[in-house]
Amino acid sequence: MADVRRIQVSGGSDGNAEGGNSAYLLPDRGVVIDPGPPTESAWDRLVDGIAAAGLAVEDVDHVLVTHWHADHTGNAARLGAAADASLGMHERDAPLVGEYAAERERRLDRDAATLERWGVPDEQVAALVEFDSSSPVPDSVPVRKLADGETVAGVEVLHTPGHTAGHAAFVVEDVGFVGDAVLRTCTPNVGGGDTRQDDPLTAYRRTLSRLEDRVDVARPGHGASFPLLPRVAELRAHHRERSGRALAALAGVEPATPWTLATELFGEMAGYHVKFGAGEAFAHLEHLRGAGLVRRVADDPLVYATADEVTATTADDAGTAAWDSETPK
Repeated sequence: MADVRRIQVSGGSDGNAEGGNSAYLLPDRGVVIDPGPPTESAWDRLVDGIAAAGLAVEDVDHVLVTHWHADHTGNAARLGAAADASLGMHERDAPLVGEYAAERERRLDRDAATLERWGVPDEQVAALVEFDSSSPVPDSVPVRKLADGETVAGVEVLHTPGHTAGHAAFVVEDVGFVGDAVLRTCTPNVGGGDTRQDDPLTAYRRTLSRLEDRVDVARPGHGASFPLLPRVAELRAHHRERSGRALAALAGVEPATPWTLATELFGEMAGYHVKFGAGEAFAHLEHLRGAGLVRRVADDPLVYATADEVTATTADDAGTAAWDSETPK
């Protein structure tokens, strides 16, 4: 069995409902996964955790990061420089860290344009862009772009999109370092965490199936390890129920933008919840569109309506049934 040391690099109240960030050290491979946010306290905990395993920072050869969000990547460049180690991410997410300054400007522009297309009011869009503060990380840093199926020090890269376009799990034997693709008690946001994705919920369905086929024990980006299969069943049940609610809500307010549907599903939203709520509504609408239950009636902004055969009385059942269809390949 692989030797794995979990290092809790941030506390349980650090802004994530699931709890603080978990970094992972594989001492016999010289690998650190998800070194945590760019804070001095997280850095100190990371260094202390490496020392507790009997290693020095210089013994780390590879830094692997599951996805581009700052609470996972924030200390990656610092650790790579201190250890003279390579930094690797899936090729879809790598540019957002490797060319941070330039890509951040592109991301903010993309987020604003996408939110407007989802029907979010201008003042909410402006407030969210203002809310999105920059991270204290290098403007650019060398990042090795990893492909699905590639290995680093015997650790396999598994592309697991949905939460972000380039989210990756790292697999050793039957253990999966799953980042934010599967969390123990919270449902990972699908749709709002990365506005580059056209059909994030369908991608996430594939991700859950891929992880089921490869992983028995999940090592998440927040919290302690857990058996994967029961949690995947819970996540499927959650999205099954949410698809039914989304279709039923759409039937009551159609035609509707993703933002209109999000306010029906989640109520009033502020801060990053604006992007997460609208993004999740968009994700379910596109998934239901793929199932033939929803149609687009306008593209800018996006406006959706139910398919002709869907009625207010059949919507909930039809929406839940859409999740039970065969997982797309």
